[in-house]
Amino acid sequence: MGQNLHHPPISVIIPTLNEAANITAVINTINPRINTEIIVVDGGSQDETVALAQSLGVKVISSSPGRAVQMNAGAEVASGEILLFLHADTRLPMGFDEMISSALQQPQVVAGAFELRIDAALGGLRWVEKGVNWRSRLLQMPYGDQAIFITKSIFKKIGGFPELPIMEDFELIRRLQRIGKITIIPVPVVTSARRWIKKGVFKTTLINQIVIIAYLLGVKPERIRQWYRQPPAGEFKIQNSKFKI
Repeated sequence: MGQNLHHPPISVIIPTLNEAANITAVINTINPRINTEIIVVDGGSQDETVALAQSLGVKVISSSPGRAVQMNAGAEVASGEILLFLHADTRLPMGFDEMISSALQQPQVVAGAFELRIDAALGGLRWVEKGVNWRSRLLQMPYGDQAIFITKSIFKKIGGFPELPIMEDFELIRRLQRIGKITIIPVPVVTSARRWIKKGVFKTTLINQIVIIAYLLGVKPERIRQWYRQPPAGEFKIQNSKFKI
């Protein structure tokens, strides 16, 4: 690709596992971008994810499954000065590269993310979006579905993503908060509503909050991941308390 002097090179790292339904759309929101590298890190897909990504001419590598492991593997081979970690069901806004470059030039800023929009008309999701965007700005605590970006030098300085089975984005942001400011670009990425549709808006939101509480209370991430995937008998158990869902 040619070079664009308006922003440093960006590597967009997309961890995948059976994302054939989404991978073409997410890559097409990035291409054609000058001075931008796309790296798909596949964790063992059994569908057409890899073939579709390769057909679009992007770099595809394989790694052990696990979002944190896959994103660290992508960062290891990335050539860009800026790393952008993008979920396979999340689409970037036009001009994301210039927005990221400008955001990282702000004083004390070490990383950032975008506001969130969820791709469904369910009324409850508008409240979810408001809550996410409020939390991100007030607490400087974006999550992975908001497309976290960071310079490669800072990413290496903090040791990359902690290779946890869940909460890797939460822990990464906590580490970054200790060394600088997390900025939120006031333009949304658009993420799939599939999680909220599958379990319901209220239940999904409640599970997300309980997972955070469990992590902060010191519950092992392996156990939290099991709860997140398949809550036992319709409830979470945290120490001596039970949370019905």
